[in-house]
Amino acid sequence: MGGKDGKVVPEGQPSSGGDGGLIKKAAGSWSWMLINASGQEMVLDVDKYSIMHRVQIHARDLRILDPLLSYPSTILGREKAIVLNLEHIKAIITAEEILLRDPLDDKVAPIVEELRRRLKPVNADDGDNISGRESVPLHDLDTGEEDESPFEFRALEVALEAICSCLAARTIELEMAVYPALDMLTEKISSRNLDRLRKLKSQMTRLTARVQKVRDELEKLLDDDDDMDELYLSRKLVGASSSLSGSAAFLHYSPSIGSKTARASRASVATALGDEDDVGEVEMLVESYFMQIDGTLNKLTTIREYIDSTEDYINIQLDSKRNQLIQLELILSSGTVSLSIYSLVAGIFGVNIPYTWNTGYGYLFKWVVIITGIFCSVVFILIMSYARYKGLVGS
Repeated sequence: MGGKDGKVVPEGQPSSGGDGGLIKKAAGSWSWMLINASGQEMVLDVDKYSIMHRVQIHARDLRILDPLLSYPSTILGREKAIVLNLEHIKAIITAEEILLRDPLDDKVAPIVEELRRRLKPVNADDGDNISGRESVPLHDLDTGEEDESPFEFRALEVALEAICSCLAARTIELEMAVYPALDMLTEKISSRNLDRLRKLKSQMTRLTARVQKVRDELEKLLDDDDDMDELYLSRKLVGASSSLSGSAAFLHYSPSIGSKTARASRASVATALGDEDDVGEVEMLVESYFMQIDGTLNKLTTIREYIDSTEDYINIQLDSKRNQLIQLELILSSGTVSLSIYSLVAGIFGVNIPYTWNTGYGYLFKWVVIITGIFCSVVFILIMSYARYKGLVGS
């Protein structure tokens, strides 16, 4: 089933080479998990040219799935395939099968299990339940309603559900870590708590960017009916088959029953195709997961707003502490200015210059010290009163 450079390995069977060892993956080949509409699955180790030939897409479309290239989340509808690049989910969906990239990856393995469970054919268990079908209540017959959707929509739903659930789970984990960290930071502002909040905010920024990319892609898809119409692979496949059948019927046209045959052919084609402009089914499918991813984005926005509010509260606290330090500095500066008058008096009396007034008048020094102290106190009180009047010092 693969190309000339690829190897096909059925699921659950080891691959062996000519020398009895394991077959090494071909150079430039990728590992894919293939699950078709009948429930069969296998692992393919094929190169990109084999994949392009198998699903009939261009190289630029397949390049979107290259993990070495940083492409945003993308959902592309092509003539015979849907190309999905949603974070770690890289897949190609056709009307009859899905090819999932790197099925052995830890993030992709749960998706493979979900695909095995959800992509079972409608009549998979009919052989086991045919004997007791008469005893099944009528309301139980509606349980397979979801399986009546086209194969590509069921596969697309699994991928959308997986990516939305994954991002929602990451958001819940981040939320459970952010709120306790913010509470600890409001109780005690320390370098450890600030560094913890910085790391959580970085994680939130990256997660928000991932969620925003998926949301933008779903919104873009919902805004364009032509893009949604491209996702109807089964309808296009039935349309092509019906066109070929109509051409063959025209070649074998019989005059006697020609008009009846033509009307029957047109009726069957209309029944199979339905309204070609109707995109309601895929619109409801994408819109439901758009609402889910939009709710996740709103939750991240709420977390960011809570972080911003906490940062504002911390900045107010830091400004208050800074103002207290400024007040203390003002008080100390005022005291220094007042005490400098003592230094002036001491400098005057300490000059070794003979004056006639400084001999025999030692009793005056005591009064000079007292008056200088009173004057310094008055100066300090005046400075503090002026600072309080201007609002520089709290009352």
